[in-house]
Amino acid sequence: MSTLVDALLGQAGATALSGPWGSLSRESLARATDELAGTLARERVRVLATLQDNGPAWVVTDLAAMRAGVVHVPLAGFQSPAQCQHILNASGADTVLCPVPYADWSAETIPIAGDEFTLSRRKVDARVGADVAKISFTSGSTGTPKGIRLREHEMHAVARSIAQAFEPMSIERHQGLLPLAVLLENVAGIYAPLLAGASIDIRPCASLGLRGATGFAPEQLQQVLETNGAQSLILLPQMLRAWTGWLHRQRRRAPAALRFVAVGGAAVGAANLQAARALGLPAFEGYGLTEGASVQTLNLPGADRPGSAGRPLPHCRMRCREDGELEIAGAIAMGAMGEPAADPDAWLPTGDLGTIDEQGFVWIDGRKKNLFITGYGRNVSPEWIESMLESLPTIARAIVFGEGLIAPVAVIWTADPALPDEAIEDAIAEVNEMLPDYARVGAWERARHPFDEGSGMATANGRPRRDAIAAAHRRLAGTGRAAS
Repeated sequence: MSTLVDALLGQAGATALSGPWGSLSRESLARATDELAGTLARERVRVLATLQDNGPAWVVTDLAAMRAGVVHVPLAGFQSPAQCQHILNASGADTVLCPVPYADWSAETIPIAGDEFTLSRRKVDARVGADVAKISFTSGSTGTPKGIRLREHEMHAVARSIAQAFEPMSIERHQGLLPLAVLLENVAGIYAPLLAGASIDIRPCASLGLRGATGFAPEQLQQVLETNGAQSLILLPQMLRAWTGWLHRQRRRAPAALRFVAVGGAAVGAANLQAARALGLPAFEGYGLTEGASVQTLNLPGADRPGSAGRPLPHCRMRCREDGELEIAGAIAMGAMGEPAADPDAWLPTGDLGTIDEQGFVWIDGRKKNLFITGYGRNVSPEWIESMLESLPTIARAIVFGEGLIAPVAVIWTADPALPDEAIEDAIAEVNEMLPDYARVGAWERARHPFDEGSGMATANGRPRRDAIAAAHRRLAGTGRAAS
């Protein structure tokens, strides 16, 4: 039995899931979950890899795997075939659930929530260890996904914290948006709303404007929200910037029903948050790690400091080491595949540099491994400068380098490809005025390639590949245009 599934399905509220396909009551969701759990048990599935678009079947499958004690390994549509094959091999998956048969594995068709899916089986020696409920694979900087083993009680603790934080806002309907294979949407966008008694609008990602891992058409999301009246959703920073820019250009405002828009995955920046809020987007930044079962900190109405990552949620404790690296405790995952199980009571280094102020708000300066030392011996976090550059409407993305250089340099991708160089120089000059002299951008170049997976300049989830970008702009320090 699963205590998390029991808690999710035992909450009050007639409707659990809804969308253009119809709706599922909590009772119907429970029946569908138990039916599929029985199938998985009869088939003796041990490790289930799934490739499903957002929809009721994804939720049923996830809960059924937990109910049956099966390890769930979600695959994302934006992952390449090579990445998916790596995940199957690394996790020891003996079953794949997707719309069509997988490779030459033996297969059978089963119904889930009104749709048909194929259950493909193979003989494999699955060795994931006891107590593992889910393996969430993240795209590392090299593009090879890293699998983090998660126990049920860790995900339950995080979801319970988020649900508790949502109570004062009386959220009745959440809009599922990010791919459910992303742990953030899985825990904060499915488990937490269900625990809070809310219903979830869930529909295919493309119908909400998502295009792969990096494309987003905010006008589609706006239309859906104006129709269904959803009150909360989760966005990535680049999506917030795109939505804010679209609203500004169209002279429109965000849907009036929205009460809370959580933004995570990377630094957002106070200026971006303020621009969004001015157009009716109630955006609040949070912070989390897959190794910590998703969300650790969150800004909330009445407890908000734009530019910070918010305060730790009830399940989480945070501290700062002498070298500036943040550590977390509480709801710590078992660790990566192939590594010894982590001590659940130990402090986990996050790899992020930051501070915690007197009121408990966490401020993230950037990744420890990205820190560079200038030619004058000053330690600089590139994310600090990048977030300031990206807060300007003319600059869509900026990547900053500076190891051993007299001054940092920047690779710029503009919001408008036709933007003249003078406008970029003006934008950099504006940011330089707000920076100390040792952190001011001294040279820049336009990006030769977009910062996306197709160009090789970013991972599947949009995180920049700094080594690849540096290699493509190797002569920047010597030939970049001087900033004003």
